[in-house]
Amino acid sequence: MADVTAEDRARATAQDQARQCLIDHWPVTPEADRVQWEAVPLERVGPLRFGAGTAEAVAAMREQGYRAGESWNSRFADLAQIRIGFRRPDRPGWGANDVDAWFVDTIGLTCVAVHALSGPQVTLEGIRLIGRVPSELLLETAAHLIARDGGVSYTVHGEVTGEDWGMMPRPHRAGDRLLTGAVFGRPNARAGTMYDCVPFDDLQRATTGLW
Repeated sequence: MADVTAEDRARATAQDQARQCLIDHWPVTPEADRVQWEAVPLERVGPLRFGAGTAEAVAAMREQGYRAGESWNSRFADLAQIRIGFRRPDRPGWGANDVDAWFVDTIGLTCVAVHALSGPQVTLEGIRLIGRVPSELLLETAAHLIARDGGVSYTVHGEVTGEDWGMMPRPHRAGDRLLTGAVFGRPNARAGTMYDCVPFDDLQRATTGLW
């Protein structure tokens, strides 16, 4: 057996450190530790009610143990838009928020993004949406919708969803795995469809490396 050199030990140490960096960069909250939410299509996502103002949403999230972080200002057509990120203070790791919410001027809450790695578990019509293997969620959702409606709808990214759900599954990277997050929206006077509600450019900036 060849002697282990100082170079070999240094390489092994570097590999261990790199492996830990990956774990720290993509920490996945176990299912048992996730806050449990229910979504009511086009009405609310957990405690976040579409149409609510920022103060109401921050208070509702505080009761769930989430802390409001930084806010970002942008524009939605000719209206002012603000994004607020929420995180649980006891969550390990760094990076994206657990939940991001977008508010438009006098319209209120228009869009909610729940993140796959650390966000709350959101159940919609009995289906768990968050932190799933994408193909498994797709199959369960498709079977549910075919039994309910006789067919399915597809998002612009090719994911299966309910036409009346106001929800888009969005896979996030977790190391070598993909897990499902979700984006929820409700049409309003300035956004006639679900897709018009979603600020895709800002969503990408909010979740760089995960969406």
